[in-house]
Amino acid sequence: MKSFICIFYFLFFFFSCDSSKKNEQNGAFITTENVQEGGGDYDLNAIQESGELIAATMSGPDTYFEYQGRPMGLQYALAEHFAVKEGLKLRVETANDTTEMIRMLQDAEVDLIAFQLPVSYIEKNGLEKAGVMNDSLHTAWAVRKESSLLTESLDAWYSKGIDRETRREESVRMQQRRQVRRRVRAPYISKEKEIISVYDDYFKLASKTTGWDWKLIAAQCYQESGFDPNAESWAGAKGLMQIMPSTAQYLGLPASAVFSPRENVDAAAKYIRELNHKFSDIRDREERIKFVLASYNGGAGHVRDAMALAGKYGCNMRLWKNVRPFIIGLSQPKYYQDPVVKSGYMIGNETANYVDCVIDRWRAYGGRSLGGSYMPAERSERYVEKKNRFTKNTKIFRPDDPEFTQIED
Repeated sequence: MKSFICIFYFLFFFFSCDSSKKNEQNGAFITTENVQEGGGDYDLNAIQESGELIAATMSGPDTYFEYQGRPMGLQYALAEHFAVKEGLKLRVETANDTTEMIRMLQDAEVDLIAFQLPVSYIEKNGLEKAGVMNDSLHTAWAVRKESSLLTESLDAWYSKGIDRETRREESVRMQQRRQVRRRVRAPYISKEKEIISVYDDYFKLASKTTGWDWKLIAAQCYQESGFDPNAESWAGAKGLMQIMPSTAQYLGLPASAVFSPRENVDAAAKYIRELNHKFSDIRDREERIKFVLASYNGGAGHVRDAMALAGKYGCNMRLWKNVRPFIIGLSQPKYYQDPVVKSGYMIGNETANYVDCVIDRWRAYGGRSLGGSYMPAERSERYVEKKNRFTKNTKIFRPDDPEFTQIED
């Protein structure tokens, strides 16, 4: 009897172990190790279950970059178009070179390479061309050979002439980039009373948060929106200080209040204060303000990249005059592909010009020191033209409006 029981338990555990081994190969329980050994069965169906398409690419003007918080670039736009068509979210992973992109795909860290690689190079590395192709240059995107469903879907999608449509849309987006550019002068509602706008009270309150001269904040506001509380950019930045939705959410500014002049300026002041802390290693206060302005416009990551480049080339990275050329240089492959650069390509000339314009306008307002302290507010009796529910009983005049009172020196 005991022998029978022993045989029974032996057979039970044998078949249980065999069944568990089979379960290990179940696609729902596929291990990371199995995926990385050549992709396993991680094809389009598994990608759709995850809800996320992961694409590798390199930073560049025609591939992928961020502009005022929004991802841009033709290869990115095409990958996003395909992802949306498949009902997926797109996640982009940037690589330093083509070798790294190939490795990421082979190790199944990404699902495809959204970058034009030579077809011969793709085949040499045991991968498959798919989706976006350039027949004249013999280049294409790449996927793993095991991803046959993904290859089929990419080829069917691209064959519908999607390239021309996406190029046109991306071109329109680039043309819609907005930046206030006006001749630098000192517009006032009343120069005698030092009233720049009807929002001066808010700028003076913001100076308590930032430690900046309130006229500097006014100059920045004019550069951002021209004192228009309803301003909204193509990228979704809103209000007087052009707060991006992600920044508003981070700062606790509800969408219902983003066009409120007071709350918009207050949120911007908190963001400026945070950027000021991020650049606390720049001890000179006036120098730090220029770096903060650049970060407000172009992103702190890009500014840090330009600082790293300045240091690499033997310049004092804590002086704006030394870093400014590298901000502009980040639009050139020599610089944005440098190993010390982490955030990649940027349209650097716009950020450099932004800092110049704000500082020049602040000086035109009579600014002498980039630092400053709170001054009691003088509320203007002038009203402003465009209305929203926060400015219902006011009338906004832009500084270059002929109805403004201009008092010359």
